[in-house]
Amino acid sequence: MSDLPLFRHYIDGSFTPSRSGQRAPVVAPATGQVYAEVALGGAPEIDAAARAAKAALSGPWASMSPEQRWALLDRVADGIEARAQAFAQAESRDTGKPLSLSRAVDVPRAPANFRNYARLARGIGGDAWEQHLGEGARALHYTRHRPVGVVGVIVPWNLPLLLLTWKVAPALAMGNTVVAKPSEETPATATLLAEVFAEVGVPPGVFNVVHGAAAAGEALVTHPDVAAITFTGSTATGQRIQAASAPGLRKLSFELGGKNPALIFDDADFDAAVDGTVRSVFTNCGQVCLCSERVYVQASIYERFVEALVARARALRPGLPEDPATQLGPLISEAHRRKVLGAYERARAEGARVLCGGGVPTLSGPAAGGTFVEPTVIAGLSDASDTQQQEIFGPVCHVAPFSTEAEALQRANDTRYGLCAAVWTRDLSRAHRVAASIEAGIVWVNTWNLRELRAPFGGVKLSGSGREGGLWSLKFGTETQAISIRL
Repeated sequence: MSDLPLFRHYIDGSFTPSRSGQRAPVVAPATGQVYAEVALGGAPEIDAAARAAKAALSGPWASMSPEQRWALLDRVADGIEARAQAFAQAESRDTGKPLSLSRAVDVPRAPANFRNYARLARGIGGDAWEQHLGEGARALHYTRHRPVGVVGVIVPWNLPLLLLTWKVAPALAMGNTVVAKPSEETPATATLLAEVFAEVGVPPGVFNVVHGAAAAGEALVTHPDVAAITFTGSTATGQRIQAASAPGLRKLSFELGGKNPALIFDDADFDAAVDGTVRSVFTNCGQVCLCSERVYVQASIYERFVEALVARARALRPGLPEDPATQLGPLISEAHRRKVLGAYERARAEGARVLCGGGVPTLSGPAAGGTFVEPTVIAGLSDASDTQQQEIFGPVCHVAPFSTEAEALQRANDTRYGLCAAVWTRDLSRAHRVAASIEAGIVWVNTWNLRELRAPFGGVKLSGSGREGGLWSLKFGTETQAISIRL
């Protein structure tokens, strides 16, 4: 047995190791050091959690009024805020992202998700119609929203706390129960969240966490007690989940990969477009599904824009999460670093010009053991190349010039993906016209990743199905029941 801390499952209100005793090391990607272990669950743990979640649907949780449940979610938000520093440190240690980023984005969004959905759920109501049947007879038809049941939640390693709370909060706000499977690479904040649920008195079985790899995920998406699955991750994994879960006809919500374009027109605010593109390419070391990997710049400003983008990329400072000067964290793991470096090599083999980066930075001290890569800008590839068609999920973009608006749109849409896009222009008519013509679920104009929690979020084509956010997330966790009464 190891002396390292162990992240355990949270099932039916209790923290427990795996029945098999299996566990895996948890590595801090900024240093490469193992700092803890995580219990590896499988079918037995998923079965126990799903059964507990189903039982909770007829227990104290079900007997609460909606107002009582929403008040509990507000207490969960209070509990996260009371431990905000611990959450931020855990998030940065597990992912390697700068502590300043965790403090500014990931941790504040977690309590906001619980409060936002508890508030929005108050506005969910039914419809009613009166029908006249003749000879004085009437009927009343109305709808109500019932909880769908046990919701399976699977979240990736890049935004483990934000995405977990983004999915758990609306499910619970509508009276469902949850079995969550976080990534085994980033188990800390899910475990902390389970501690908060226990502390504020959420009934056992309402929120369950099972750590594990593919075996746990497969058991979750095929369990007969799981009525709905919400997943954020790769397109390939989403396709496997869809196939595996099909016999149960479960409700599915997928937010998958992207190969997102940024279009910079020559009338854009130049400095704002450079700043925004630096953010959209390199935030979280490019490990965000919304990041721009294809940057198209109008020919008249192409050389100037590329020069500015390359200079900014070269100036990004990698380092340890707790260092206030750190601007770029590591990739999540050595395996992912090999994948990203392999993509850099594939780009070279396809004839790309590497304008900056393309390798591994030289760092000293503890960071020398981290899984860092250089921020990279490449050019010279056709849109049909593998590099331009496959998601890399690292701090890299390809830049290319375009001449006309029609060309920019054709190239932006030349992909199997359709998650998001960024458009930079001062022309209001063009902004509306281009945004409406891009095949993507989300389009930002003169900004990037500006989120409104009530707005729909999701992609088209291979970037997902369904929408999250606002009423879309709340209604995903419900079944609409029609009731007709002859009066």
